Amino acid sequence: MDEFDGRVAVITGGAGGVGAALGERCAAEGMKVVLADVEADALDAVVLRLRTAGADAEAVVCDVTDFDSVVGLADFAYDRFGAVHLLCNNVGVGASGRGNMWDHTLNDWGWGISVNVWGVVHGIKAFVPRMIEAGEEGHVMNTSSGNGGIAPLPNTAVYATTKAAVTTLSEVLYGQLLAVGADIGVSVLFPGPKVLNTGLLTSGQRRPRRWSDGDAPSGPRSAAEIEARLRAAGVEPDFTPVEDVAAEAIEGVRAGRFWILPRSDRTDSQIRARADSMLSRSNPTYMHPPRRP
Repeated sequence: MDEFDGRVAVITGGAGGVGAALGERCAAEGMKVVLADVEADALDAVVLRLRTAGADAEAVVCDVTDFDSVVGLADFAYDRFGAVHLLCNNVGVGASGRGNMWDHTLNDWGWGISVNVWGVVHGIKAFVPRMIEAGEEGHVMNTSSGNGGIAPLPNTAVYATTKAAVTTLSEVLYGQLLAVGADIGVSVLFPGPKVLNTGLLTSGQRRPRRWSDGDAPSGPRSAAEIEARLRAAGVEPDFTPVEDVAAEAIEGVRAGRFWILPRSDRTDSQIRARADSMLSRSNPTYMHPPRRP
């Protein structure tokens, strides 16, 4: 999809982080933007900022774990703008703390799967049939992660598992849309390991009661708190701005690229190591963090 001006973008997880940055980038390209999230106040603030800058933007409170809520988002977008050309299934949560998968509760797994996997499935189910029926050029971009999609971190079982699922379902979606002759591209976005302000690391503070085990919300409350913790540990933060991720994502969509990956020696080496492990039928070692001497 190489034309953006006047087109319509729908972005989940739009109240902050990569989602808000995608909204700003799409608006800068001349797109009409619908941002969706469960956090109404933060979402309204982002949309107000876009409108102040002259964008045609709307906010829709939407819970991607609820299919009816996502259908409502689609209904709103089509009623308001008459079409959807770019769907960004971007929302995601960290789901639980670190540790062994057998120690995580079923609620840890339920929350992670309901948001990170079902959220994408619901978006595809609610939007893609309408996009196909419209017969217009379009694109679907699903946000995955190198942690799962490329080289899973063993101590983040829920998150890595769900993001691996997002990568695979994106590959299947690409093949199926190609098979039916739809003019709809597909991309899978890997924001990269150095992107901090995504809301992911602070998602534990927003864990719904239905997926709670009765304990208090855990984890840092903000990106600033994460940076403070790193500095206290003697580590100077060096992170990729979400605006850079959004710019790379839109350029990837413009070029029709399926894999939207950070350009780094680390990422490339992880991909090669995984492929080599499979081709040599050897045990996976690529996923483990490097051992310190």
